[in-house]
Amino acid sequence: MPPDPPPDEHDHDGPARPLGASRRASLAAELRAWLTSPSAHRQWAIDANDGVIATAGLLQGFAGAGAGDRLLLFTATAATIAGGLSTGGAKWAEDAAERDAQLWIIERERQDLAHDPTGELDELTAHWQHKGLPPELARQVAEHLDARDALGAQLEWEYGFDEPMAASDPLWAGVGSTLAYAVGALIPLLITYFAPVRIETPAILVAVLVALALTSVVASRTAHLDARRMLLRSVAVGVLTLGVSYAVGSLLLDG
Repeated sequence: MPPDPPPDEHDHDGPARPLGASRRASLAAELRAWLTSPSAHRQWAIDANDGVIATAGLLQGFAGAGAGDRLLLFTATAATIAGGLSTGGAKWAEDAAERDAQLWIIERERQDLAHDPTGELDELTAHWQHKGLPPELARQVAEHLDARDALGAQLEWEYGFDEPMAASDPLWAGVGSTLAYAVGALIPLLITYFAPVRIETPAILVAVLVALALTSVVASRTAHLDARRMLLRSVAVGVLTLGVSYAVGSLLLDG
């Protein structure tokens, strides 16, 4: 008896989905969520601020010490690369550690639910009573949430999340911080490269102030903060950093 022929890949409803298509779709969804996240926009604005201030401050310090254009350009380039990688690496490590903590919490709560489901339900009931619900209604709400997703209900009221961040989230966060820092650092770097020597210092100062104003507006809007106060703080930090850096460089040159 001849063997059964292999199943035809078209013998089902709808076209066959290519291997890995679901994974690509998942990555595309994660990337889209990352690019449209207000918290990500706020973080990028802060990282761009850091790139602007740190690189410009370093350049002003070297300029105060009498460094030439070639050295300033090398310094700004090195600061952009090293600063971007260190900022992105720190953000990745921070978010990866947070995800590890979330996974540990989830496993502990899962064990607690397995060992003492009634006690966990009582805790959830007490939480809703503390929120102001009458005891009977609090019990009903707790039972409803427990029946729908016991683990998620416990995680949400105790820790403020109901599922761990995706495995790729720390990587996306690190990449975003690296790019944002580099974009900010490119502003004084490009001025150092293109601006004439006689206007380089004031050009950097003006560009830094404009960049800080833009990033402060973005950060304040995404965080629903007072734009004027945030702008004043950012500009004050930027001007202070540039002034102190230049003064220290001048003192070193005089010494």
